[in-house]
Amino acid sequence: MRNLAVISGLAVSGLALLALPTAAMAQTAQGHSAQGDVAVTIYNNDLGLIQDTRQLALPAGRSRQEFPDVSAQIRPETVTLSAAGTGIVEQNFDYDLLTPDALLNKAVGQTVTVVRTNPATGVETREAALVLANNGGTVVKIGERIEVLGDYGARIIYPSLPPGLRARPTLSVTLDTTSAGARPVTLSYLSRGFGWKADYVALFDEAAGKIDVQGWITLTNSSGTTYDNARLLLVAGAVGQGADNGYEDNSWRSARPRQPSGNMPGMESADRERLGDFYVYPIAGRTTVANAQQKQVGFLDVSGAPASKGYYFRNNWLGALDTPQSFATVLRFSSSRQGGLGDALPAGTVRVYMRDARGQPQFIGENSIDHTPMGSSLALRTGEAFDVKIQPLVDKRERIAVDEWERSVRYRITEDGKTRDITVDSQVTYWRTTMSYKLTNARAQPVTVEVVQGGLDGWWHDTRVPSESIKGTQRSPDERAWMVTVPANGEVAFTAQFDTRY
Repeated sequence: MRNLAVISGLAVSGLALLALPTAAMAQTAQGHSAQGDVAVTIYNNDLGLIQDTRQLALPAGRSRQEFPDVSAQIRPETVTLSAAGTGIVEQNFDYDLLTPDALLNKAVGQTVTVVRTNPATGVETREAALVLANNGGTVVKIGERIEVLGDYGARIIYPSLPPGLRARPTLSVTLDTTSAGARPVTLSYLSRGFGWKADYVALFDEAAGKIDVQGWITLTNSSGTTYDNARLLLVAGAVGQGADNGYEDNSWRSARPRQPSGNMPGMESADRERLGDFYVYPIAGRTTVANAQQKQVGFLDVSGAPASKGYYFRNNWLGALDTPQSFATVLRFSSSRQGGLGDALPAGTVRVYMRDARGQPQFIGENSIDHTPMGSSLALRTGEAFDVKIQPLVDKRERIAVDEWERSVRYRITEDGKTRDITVDSQVTYWRTTMSYKLTNARAQPVTVEVVQGGLDGWWHDTRVPSESIKGTQRSPDERAWMVTVPANGEVAFTAQFDTRY
């Protein structure tokens, strides 16, 4: 997309693009890989599925086979192995990797050689040292003295490599094979250290009411292993990984910030591959998924989709401000096939740009979206409006009694062997609250703002609105909203009364 070319360059700065020759760099950094034909499926929630087919010559009967270059974050309990006439007897994951610290830890209780170089003369001295401990520092015994090794030009020479340390993550498997011979062996397992999300670059033209959007898939590999020339598949959705009995605790959702109107889930089916209830995003060709790398590839490129800007403010119950507060700026658009982006949108971050007076794209805000079906309407807060303000005030609050009664308690008592029921009725009491809202607009154009009064109902579902100077809409028992047009360089004030239980 020509309009977003310069923005896309900013969005992927410092990341590895799919077309870069990462395979050669990965092999140079890690050496020759023992992997075979590798396929990697990456999920959103720190999970990947590795399927690695290697050609092995297996003897008949039991044999121990090693699979180097598996993920350093492999989940060993998920390993499966498929080979003709072969079954797994035992498997071990050797994750104690060869590092300077691991080597020193293994040397505790052993004798090593400490080499020091005199910085003035360059002369080396060598001393035999018994390693006593390596806990936040290395303690050794040299002759009759105890010494803590520092960084004063000392290095340690080890007599041999301790058993159990591996240069690369290795899975050891004992196999039982019915007949000897070469055959393909497919190793499959789940691993932590993988993830991906979507990043969206949006260029909004307010005057035209249009938006251009590019979508980038950003994947990460922190598994500790590089996968060369792999077939790559991305699954949009969080697959279950725990024994939750099919239920989810949604109590955390109540803490989410309230959203402006216009967020509606879609009901259109996207033209994408599915895997159960998830969408699949295959990456064309093969690519290297290097360890400790972020990689980006485009998946969405849409020009001229309809979009509009609005303003939103939600006032908490009995909320009053000493000074005016800015409205939130809201960008509205759709993911529908007709009049929208025309695709299902994986969860990620939407970054919005607008062109300045010189025609240069400038960043104006960002927000995140969840996995969004095609056909959805979206309303994203992108920032706070400089020129559009609101000041809510509590003008009056009074207690009012109504000719209504309700049964507040009922219980059963027994006296002298006789049982009777007792009910208690109490008069319903309301609080009448008069709120006023002052809206100002310093822009040279009129604006339409969305004002929401929240906190109207916590339990009883009988809140009343006896009067309001501008007609509002009861969106839920807890919220009433007004769409108000504020003239250019002008102001609007309106009032509303609420009869509530508190």
